[in-house]
Amino acid sequence: MDFDTLFDAQLNELREAGNYRYFADLEREAGNFPHAVHRGGEMARDVTVWCSNDYLGQGQNPVVLEAMQAALARYGAGAGGTRNISGTTHAHIELERELADWHGKEAALLFSSGYVSNWATLSTLGARLPGSVILSDAMNHASMIEGVRHSRAEKVIWQHNDPEDLDRHLSALDPARPRIVAFESVYSMDGDIAPIAEICEVAERHGAMTYLDEVHAVGLYGPRGGGVAEERGLMDRVTVIEGTLGKAVGVMGGYIAASASLVDFIRSFASGFIFTTALPPVLAAGATASIRYLKHSNEERLSQRAQVAYLRRKLDLAGIPHMANESHIVPVMIGDAEKCRRLSDWLLDHHGIYVQPINYPTVPRGTERLRFTPSPYHTHAHIDALVDALSELWSQCALSRVSVAA
Repeated sequence: MDFDTLFDAQLNELREAGNYRYFADLEREAGNFPHAVHRGGEMARDVTVWCSNDYLGQGQNPVVLEAMQAALARYGAGAGGTRNISGTTHAHIELERELADWHGKEAALLFSSGYVSNWATLSTLGARLPGSVILSDAMNHASMIEGVRHSRAEKVIWQHNDPEDLDRHLSALDPARPRIVAFESVYSMDGDIAPIAEICEVAERHGAMTYLDEVHAVGLYGPRGGGVAEERGLMDRVTVIEGTLGKAVGVMGGYIAASASLVDFIRSFASGFIFTTALPPVLAAGATASIRYLKHSNEERLSQRAQVAYLRRKLDLAGIPHMANESHIVPVMIGDAEKCRRLSDWLLDHHGIYVQPINYPTVPRGTERLRFTPSPYHTHAHIDALVDALSELWSQCALSRVSVAA
């Protein structure tokens, strides 16, 4: 059988639909965020990155870099094994303590990524709690969906950010069964924020566990950057808080924070934790330094919010439609996969602006978009140049504009 022909046929379908994923060859420049060098074939040019999840530029923070350089000299490159077999270093222990404190929990557990922490934790909870039901928000991330699927527990999908619908589903379930309500704080593509208090109230009324994914919120919200749950004074009401070290923290890795018993339960039974090499200690040390910094510095968070507000204001004045939300994520709606790709390419090739098109399956067909994430280091000049370029393209493509009043 010619397997490559089978592969190519499906890849061609992606290309024809405008959903094939191209990867930009970028060189981030330490100390010069959000600038980078884009290498396209024979050419190399300076670009401004507008879609990074390093929301606060912590991947360039000298405090983080110094901590990682010191850890590299102290520990070497890798962890040398799984956490159980020689791979736990003091850097891992320090980071887990820092994470537990960040979220006001008894304990925390590190994973290799936020995807793995969601997948491993939800699949373990669902599989090992007899008769359990996982109630998953309709817009949950793929990692949560995969965790639920892998658990083989009964799954109930409730309407996005709708506590009343969640209440209806919980009311229909046997209260003797373990029930896990899984949802996110900030949803990464639309940028909307969950009504966490209302969801917790429903879950508490039914005796259900709450599992909150804060990956797009940690570092950014709350007086110490602990996330939306911290900002709203709700951390103690959430059973499990899950987060990432690869976005606002600026490094790499994922984690959960919860009671000591729950964390030990996942540590002891989750295959995604037990059978994988530990996070390199140099990354753990960098994450610890970043979190300690973010616990005490509000400057980056305030500056980012100011730049987000300025970008939204400029888009409104230009009549460029963007999705309204309370968060730092600014989705500019296109609604066509091929057009979204062309706009992205034009911005990169003619304006030195890099923003990745967001197409199916990341978002539903017909809701394709350019997703902008202003940082504290994007200046007003950067934003003015971006909006001028978008306005030019809007005219060239005869895209609809909206009035400022709308």
